[in-house]
Amino acid sequence: MTQKKTITYKTFFLTAIIGSLLIVALLSANTLRASRQSSNATDEAVSAVSSFYLEAMADRRAKTITNLINNNFEQMEKAVAFIRDERVGSQEELRNTIGRVRTLLGLTRFALVDSDNIVYTQYTTYTGRSRHEFLSKETISDRIITTVSIYGSSKQLCLVIPVSDLSVMGKPVKACFVQLHIEDIVDLLAFDDQGRTHFAIYSKNGGNLSGTELGPVISDQNLFEAISGIVSEDVLNDNRKNFEDGAEGSMTFASGNTEETLFYVPIEGTGWEMAVLIIESVIRDQFRDISVKNLAATRNQVMLTMLSVLLLASILLFQFRSISRDKLEKEKETSRTFRDMANTDSQTGVRNKHAYSENEKVIDRQIREGALEKLAVVVCDINGLKYVNDTKGHAEGDKLIKDACSLICEYFTRGAVFRVGGDEFVVLLQGEGFDTMNEVIAEFNRRIEENIKHDSVVVSLGYSALGREDQRLRDVFERADKMMYERKKELKSMGARTGR
Repeated sequence: MTQKKTITYKTFFLTAIIGSLLIVALLSANTLRASRQSSNATDEAVSAVSSFYLEAMADRRAKTITNLINNNFEQMEKAVAFIRDERVGSQEELRNTIGRVRTLLGLTRFALVDSDNIVYTQYTTYTGRSRHEFLSKETISDRIITTVSIYGSSKQLCLVIPVSDLSVMGKPVKACFVQLHIEDIVDLLAFDDQGRTHFAIYSKNGGNLSGTELGPVISDQNLFEAISGIVSEDVLNDNRKNFEDGAEGSMTFASGNTEETLFYVPIEGTGWEMAVLIIESVIRDQFRDISVKNLAATRNQVMLTMLSVLLLASILLFQFRSISRDKLEKEKETSRTFRDMANTDSQTGVRNKHAYSENEKVIDRQIREGALEKLAVVVCDINGLKYVNDTKGHAEGDKLIKDACSLICEYFTRGAVFRVGGDEFVVLLQGEGFDTMNEVIAEFNRRIEENIKHDSVVVSLGYSALGREDQRLRDVFERADKMMYERKKELKSMGARTGR
């Protein structure tokens, strides 16, 4: 006798779901197709937004300038301490001391001011009250950041700190300052940006301080004069007030048959605004297309749901859409994380070989187009890493790598540092970093030779500058790499450890 199978609740439930899915499959086909199209379009739009915000956000550039300012303030404090220890007695000694400060700390436009407002630089001495507005104060009690004009229209950022307990030639010093050319700041931002977006630095009244072009409509004009008549008076006034108040904001305006969106954020302590421009309205158009598709999908879904009169199908469809949204958010977050990880060396925190390869592509194109004049490659290799790993363990080897990276970053503050191998680093120098390269390398090598005596970190360094005969970055790299190996032999003869 055949035993009759019992239909369980689970079996019934699974049968009901499968049966419901089969019933609504034909009716849901159009909805699912529309959902897939919407999901694909959303992925494309999110990818475009992620790429922009990861690589071109205005506050990223503003923070770069803020970090540059803070670094200069720190170096100025060190410079004052250095001069105080030197006990300067004559003007010639003072100029020589300031010259050493420039070489050691990279403060190329460093000056001291005494209580009579006399300004001392490496090469000149002059009365500073007429040139520098901050000297109108009898005393200076805090740091000052101000914008100054030189030679008519050229702009500089002036950084000032008060000085105490220091005298030069019998006169107390009340302050020291450095002046940063805005052109150098622009070079630093352009190198990191690699030409992927348009950016400009503005004063409170909308004047273009950086001289860079912000798209075809604004170009290098005064921002508010350029958009006057293009946006409404209310939009113009709101953004003008944001600039005056040092606030962030955005605006969208027409450029021919397309739209352009402008974002800006204040640069802390400077009174400037950093602005970036999204060329064309690609992202906006993509999201508009998504909205249209979502609307059509919703209408079809409502119609099909009403015809099917299947509550279970509606619940399942709702769950499907909820899962899709969660998946999209997770994929979006994962995409951001992977993009950061792809360009950063996890052990040292500097840019990695992948980031170097991306920069190499951009630089090779600029070389072919003749758009580069000042470029140098510095190749650095850690001495004795294999010896440390073999004799002291990989934990000590990892520490040696981090210490070597910190040493390289300490000296090459005006360059882009990449870790391209286990014990190999590359520094790309442009702008001010290129101009001060010889002094920095000379000081770096002196430090290394001292480290040999104290059994400390030893790094072999070679360098080369871009020449007219070079067709690609690799040509410059190979010369620097060859010099690095010659330096490694030289350091070995001085007692530096090798891999053996």
